Amino acid sequence: MLSPRTLKPIICHYFQFSVLMGKRKEESVLNPGSQKRQRKEYTDVHNDESSDEETLELSPNGSPSSQSPDGEVGIIESIQLKNFMCHSNLGPFQFGSNLNFVVGTNGSGKSSVLTALIVGLGGKATATNRGSSLKMFIQKGETSADISITLRNQGRDAFKPELYGTSITVNQRINQDGSRTCKLKSKSGTVISSKKDELIGMLDHFNIQIDNPVSVLTQEMSKQFLQTKNEGDKYKFFMKATQLEQMKEDYSFIRKTRKNTHVQIEQGEERLEELKQLYLEKKEIYKSIAFVNDMQNHLKDLKHQMAWAVVSETEKEIELLKEGIRAEEGNTELLQKVEECQVKVNEAEKKYKAIQDKLITVSEEAQALHPQCISLKAEVQAKRKAVNETEIVYNRSRTELKRLEKDSEQLRKRIEELKSCANKVSEPEKLERQKRIEYLREQLKAFHDEEIMLGQQVDQFQQAISKCREEHSRLRRESSEVQQALDAQQKQLRDLKDSKTNTLKRFGPHVPAFLEAVEAAHKQGRFRKKPLGPLGALIHPKDPELILAIESCLKGLLQAFCCDNHSDERTLQFMMSKFYTRGHRPQIIVNKFQNRIYDTSQRAVHHPEFPSVLTALEIDNPVVANCLIDMRNVETVLLIKDSRRAREVMQCNRPPKNCREAFTAEGDQVFERRYYSSNFVRPKFLSQDVEAEISHLDKEIENKRAQLAASQQRLHSIENEIRQNEDQLCGHRRHQKQLQVKVRTTNAEIADLENMEEHQSADIHVLQDEAEENKGRMESVKQDMQLQSRKMEELKNSLQAAEKKLEEVKEKIHQVEEIAGPIKAELNQAESEVENSKRHLQHYEDKQREHEACINKHKDLLVSKAKELEEKMAKARQIFSERIEVSRTVKSLDAEMNRLREKINLESSHHGNREEIIQQFHYAKERYEDASNKVKNLKRFIEALDKVMAERLIAYQQFLRNLSMQCKLQFEHLLRVRGCSGHINFDHKNETLSITVQPREQEKTARSDLRSLSGGERSFSTVCFILSLWNISESPFRCMDEFDVYMDMVNRRIAVDMILERADFQQHRQFILFTPLSMSSLPTSPHIRILRMPDPPRDQRTLNFQNRNDRDEDQ
Repeated sequence: MLSPRTLKPIICHYFQFSVLMGKRKEESVLNPGSQKRQRKEYTDVHNDESSDEETLELSPNGSPSSQSPDGEVGIIESIQLKNFMCHSNLGPFQFGSNLNFVVGTNGSGKSSVLTALIVGLGGKATATNRGSSLKMFIQKGETSADISITLRNQGRDAFKPELYGTSITVNQRINQDGSRTCKLKSKSGTVISSKKDELIGMLDHFNIQIDNPVSVLTQEMSKQFLQTKNEGDKYKFFMKATQLEQMKEDYSFIRKTRKNTHVQIEQGEERLEELKQLYLEKKEIYKSIAFVNDMQNHLKDLKHQMAWAVVSETEKEIELLKEGIRAEEGNTELLQKVEECQVKVNEAEKKYKAIQDKLITVSEEAQALHPQCISLKAEVQAKRKAVNETEIVYNRSRTELKRLEKDSEQLRKRIEELKSCANKVSEPEKLERQKRIEYLREQLKAFHDEEIMLGQQVDQFQQAISKCREEHSRLRRESSEVQQALDAQQKQLRDLKDSKTNTLKRFGPHVPAFLEAVEAAHKQGRFRKKPLGPLGALIHPKDPELILAIESCLKGLLQAFCCDNHSDERTLQFMMSKFYTRGHRPQIIVNKFQNRIYDTSQRAVHHPEFPSVLTALEIDNPVVANCLIDMRNVETVLLIKDSRRAREVMQCNRPPKNCREAFTAEGDQVFERRYYSSNFVRPKFLSQDVEAEISHLDKEIENKRAQLAASQQRLHSIENEIRQNEDQLCGHRRHQKQLQVKVRTTNAEIADLENMEEHQSADIHVLQDEAEENKGRMESVKQDMQLQSRKMEELKNSLQAAEKKLEEVKEKIHQVEEIAGPIKAELNQAESEVENSKRHLQHYEDKQREHEACINKHKDLLVSKAKELEEKMAKARQIFSERIEVSRTVKSLDAEMNRLREKINLESSHHGNREEIIQQFHYAKERYEDASNKVKNLKRFIEALDKVMAERLIAYQQFLRNLSMQCKLQFEHLLRVRGCSGHINFDHKNETLSITVQPREQEKTARSDLRSLSGGERSFSTVCFILSLWNISESPFRCMDEFDVYMDMVNRRIAVDMILERADFQQHRQFILFTPLSMSSLPTSPHIRILRMPDPPRDQRTLNFQNRNDRDEDQ
């Protein structure tokens, strides 16, 4: 069977063939010299029955009689070369519209111009026979070459004149790598296109065939033609020049395609027979199920009724909803309760405000007395201190007086004893004993002084050691705290670094493994619904500056998990025991999973400046949002970056409606009457800039390490100081013990000396002097006591006065406080009444909102039901357009339809599914009809193609005969101009072409082929052959390089005359001829232009082509 993919290339080739044949030279073969406009008109040449022997009407000069105006499109106006071959800048050459001779010596650049023409119009490098790659045309030492060719674009056949104007400039740039770029410019110099397809389209439009030897004949092509011995090559030259070769190849391709199509049609007919049998089988089965149609029709009627029964029931539901909404809207009891509660709240707040003002007034009085009370307290304390100090001095003087009196009595008694014993003891012994006692007493005094000094030093060392030990304990505690903080920060740093690859590790290093275990358990069916958590990983703060505030608000909830039911909670709890230690397990919240977030519009805080925690978070999962609402009331917590602004909002005025608390950017918590500072400095879980957190932690860890090192150094220093002090203390205590031994020994010796028998005596005079001195001291002490007593009395009187004033102020403050006490109790009672009233108001407001939400919900349900009703009515109209009044219910109709379907299915089980049978029948029918139509269309296409091909082949053969006849007659005519004879023999069957020429000197001798002629005769014959081909070709310009090579002057003159005659006859064509010889003998004519090339430098008579091994192809 032929598919559309197979048919597409056949149809495309058919139309391609038609277009191709239409583009051929379809002018009448009987009028080959028609004007250029005439070659666009198609003539049905297949109706021409002229034979090979028909002749053409010629003008007296031997050419078809026709004149045309100057060429309008396609002719070359100018050429300019830059860095091309061996020329750095050549041109521009302005060509005439008819006949142009380019004259110059060898090496002047004639062939370069012709080569540039081929390359500039898109020809390959190999077509020029001057090089194998484009980069070989770049001048040595340069990186690129430029060719600029301007073509005329005038008249009715102009190519896109609205874009290009009256001329088109083709700029070709050849690059060093062998590639080239093309630009097509308008008359004004604007680049219109740089695409190759545009250049090809333009050349096709102008019928320029740059690879056709008739259009451009190079030296090499001319030499090959002159020297060739193969008649088949000459025939190919003729076919290529007339484009008949391309037509022949097109015919061959179409015949091959037709053959392939025939094979596919045969395969399609075989497949068509198979499809026909399948179609007939399905048709028989389709006819056998006709008896089920009645039940199907009845089922269809029931479906119609069902559709409108559903509409009727929906309408009834809508009416019930409307009645319910009307009833609920008429219930204003809750609204009245809200108004009553609002009145009570206003009254309670008014009462609270009055009591508060009263308490403020009383408190201000108490506050005014407090500074005076404090001042008096300070005064009393100062005076009491002065009295105490005076009493201490007085008591010390009294004690001193008693001690002096006792010493005086002892001295008196001692003097008396000494006087009574003076006569019994020898004077020298007394003196010796007295000196010894005085010495021992002085030594004892020195010991006492040293002991006091040692005691003071021991106390100092003990105090220093105690101080050092206290400082040591404090530093140890601080070091322990710093070490704990350092360990915690290092752990946090490790977690943060791990979180760069896995953000879940912020919530603990074991969290990713735990979540994988939860996922595996969920896949095993151990959870009814997969638990969610940690919650902090499922929320995203919108503002990075509020992250610390959000963490301070949510705290442990960030690590919590949420379960749908208690069974899942127990399973999750069991799994946590494997990953978390007891006491460190995160919280598990049990909350029914819902697909939408709670409606908090009525109870949430709404502030024009500051967001709530709920609105400051991006939460993708509704379950997470609902958990935070239930557990933390995040919809009622405001986030205020500035702490001062937070105090103003929450404490200076009444907090915003529904607002319970607020958090600042530093994490501080603000209530209406309280303010708590945050313990956190940086966020731990929700931070978005991990690198900044890591950098900050690194700095803190370095600071902690430095602090810890300093503490350790200080501890070592204190320990050394304690050891040194303890060593000094031990030394002083040993010294104390030694002094105590010395004191005891000295006291014992003094006692022994003083207790000697009456042989010993004392210095009575010394004792008497001492007694007198003691008496003077007693008098002095008595005078001091009298002064201190008077001063003490004065101070006591002043103290009593100050204490009296203080008691009076305290009494006043006490009286004010006694007044403020009941007021405070009354204020507390009023505050309690305000709170109760607000709670009642909030309760009824919530009830009212719930009531309104219920009404709105019913209204939304009513709207959805109305839409549902419209959809159901639309569906019902699609099922059955007219409304049916149905008395039966949907349930009864559905039951009957089910019973009917069962019967249909029972019947269908014997024959198969009815829908499938119908579908298969229609499918088989469509396939058969489609295949049949395709085969018929292909056959018709092949028939039409055969008919067209037959007609076209006849036209092609006629075209071939006519062109070969024209070429033959024109060639013979041109030979006769020189007085020669000859003819061209075409063998179309064997595809050969032979040329025979008889020079004048041979007269009647046998004719010779071109190889037997001289060089000049051969060149002349070639010119005649080329002119014959020019006569039957349609290119807008013709170029021929060194047309007069090998000619003697006679043949050259005749050839030039024939070219002049042909150019004058075809003034609408452009001729460009290259010759190294002078053309000064040409007649003066406006249609002839001679371009003389400048002579090359002396050192450049030949072109130096660099040998290159690469054979790059054209781009």
